[in-house]
Amino acid sequence: MTNEELVQACFERMGGRDNVTAATNCMTRLRIHVADDSKIDDEGLKNVEGVLGIVHDKPGYIEIVVGPGKCRKCADICAAMGIPVSAESGGGTSVDGDWQANKAAMKAGQKQGKIKGMLKTFGEIFVPLIPGVIAAGLCSGFATLLTQLVPGYAEDTFWGVVYNLLTLINQAFMTYITAWAGYRAAERFGGTPILGGMLGMITSLSGIDAISQLVGLYNDAQPLDAILRAGRGGVLAVIIGVWFMVKIEKAIRSKMPDNIDIVFTPLLTLIVTVIPYVFIVMPATGFISTGLVWIVQQVAMSANPIVRVIAGYISALLFLPMVAMGMHHGLVALYTVQLETFGYVTLYPALAMAGAGQVGAAIAIYLKAKKVGNQRICSVIDGALPAGILGVGEPLIYGVTLPMGKPFITAGLGAGFGGAFVMAMQVASTTWGPSGVLAFPVMTASPVNDPVMSMVFYGIGLVLSYAGGFIITNLFVKPEEVAAA
Repeated sequence: MTNEELVQACFERMGGRDNVTAATNCMTRLRIHVADDSKIDDEGLKNVEGVLGIVHDKPGYIEIVVGPGKCRKCADICAAMGIPVSAESGGGTSVDGDWQANKAAMKAGQKQGKIKGMLKTFGEIFVPLIPGVIAAGLCSGFATLLTQLVPGYAEDTFWGVVYNLLTLINQAFMTYITAWAGYRAAERFGGTPILGGMLGMITSLSGIDAISQLVGLYNDAQPLDAILRAGRGGVLAVIIGVWFMVKIEKAIRSKMPDNIDIVFTPLLTLIVTVIPYVFIVMPATGFISTGLVWIVQQVAMSANPIVRVIAGYISALLFLPMVAMGMHHGLVALYTVQLETFGYVTLYPALAMAGAGQVGAAIAIYLKAKKVGNQRICSVIDGALPAGILGVGEPLIYGVTLPMGKPFITAGLGAGFGGAFVMAMQVASTTWGPSGVLAFPVMTASPVNDPVMSMVFYGIGLVLSYAGGFIITNLFVKPEEVAAA
């Protein structure tokens, strides 16, 4: 089936082209808005050739898992048919169009709790920043490797230029991460994005230090321990501050005459916001950030290797269920705080093992499926396994392990061995986002190992997770269960 035929077949099972109001894509899914939800045939969609799974957890909206690459091509076909990408505006980018906005949806009918909703909002804010996070982290990893592989790079014109270009790309994101977060948070909360970006930028400017010194909140001996300093609170401060700012902006705009709105609304919004932001929000969230870093240090960076082993196993074990429940969005806060504080992330390498455990589980299921003659499962795994090895786990989650149930558990149990190993070896990454074999270049930031050994340890962790997922799934998933899948 061609991509055009796939799109047409899906539309036929959603009430036809006229029922589709918007279509966009994430990394592995085609995301569709419809006018009449009752016309969606879930079972019919699942049986379309090329569809790996669906997530239909809210009225008028459905996600069709077709795999990486294919989802973008299908979205382009929809765009060529005149279908907008946003159901709300008829164009532009919607929150639902972001590739992680609804990645780990609950089962249809499950309630959206306040905590989960808050974590999901945090994830949605960072979704558009993921390409920058990955690009900056990869460049940082390559630059670090360069310093190891070419010792005299600084005196060599070519390698010196390469190193500085890589560093510039990394700094372009990391230096202004609060500005990017502020811009996106304002978009998410319904405010003016540039004002959110400005508030985020203010967070990192040296003028904060000058203000802190004037009011006696600066610590000259230990600047990082200052109650108020540049960068204090980081992205946590920015997101809370922008939420507050948007409330103020809307209140001011509701009273402002139209002919002077464009001048005075943004001016008054920033003036009213910046005072409580600098003197209340930044110090308060600074203490929260410090607490989060302390917790991570006690677990993921413990001096006791036994603690790290246990923490690594549990982290990798629980990550897939967290993804399935949508709770993984909250981890972005931990990644970001640790990256801002230390320049590396220690929790992410262990969590990246979850996808590797799922790869091992899928291989075990594939071999059993061949023996029992379940060609459908073989076909799904054929398409999903390469993506899983590259670190894109959705096709395996929604096409294989989660629908079968037991392999979803055995994959996590197997992944735990890799998680325990990489955390015991103190593997650290320069970013979060890429996993599987694509994550090798970012696993170069270990505080105790050189970059090459850090990558080697990460590779050993992947192998342990592959093997663990394969062996445990092979032991506990029976051939008759695969035959009935």
